[in-house]
Amino acid sequence: MTFTISPAIKQCWPETALGLLLYQVQVAPSSPQLLAQFDQTVASLAQQYTLDTIAKHPHIAATRQAYKALGASPHEHRNAAEAMLRRVVKQAGLYHINNVVEVNNLISISSGYAIGSYDLDQLQGQVVLACPPAGARYEGIGKGSLSIAHMPVLTDDPPSATPAATAAGR
Repeated sequence: MTFTISPAIKQCWPETALGLLLYQVQVAPSSPQLLAQFDQTVASLAQQYTLDTIAKHPHIAATRQAYKALGASPHEHRNAAEAMLRRVVKQAGLYHINNVVEVNNLISISSGYAIGSYDLDQLQGQVVLACPPAGARYEGIGKGSLSIAHMPVLTDDPPSATPAATAAGR
């Protein structure tokens, strides 16, 4: 299995990078310690940011510029880190799902990067960070069908017909 960035994305935004961590994990309910760390981090970030300052975070600002270069509106399509930080600042809270999701979300809101975790056994062939064409859609969890045209997405080889995930975190 290989992980690459499409030439089209590199041409539009040469600074694009893709980081990978390979690890084994038992997906389980989050421990009280993890939830306490999660809530402490959320409270701290709620004090640190305003809705106006989130977009100035260096990693979020870079992602917004990349979205524009790829032809997507950063106002209509926010990456996961920005969307979650906006929820934090608005005191809308973040959902507790399981230990893996909580760690992903902690990394995203703390770093400004969109983070995803994938079961390697479910991915097939080459995984590519690419930009789907106009009309491409993704079935978002609890959000219905979302346009992902011109958005950076991870895709794997068929027979999987849907993106592995969106870099926008949707």
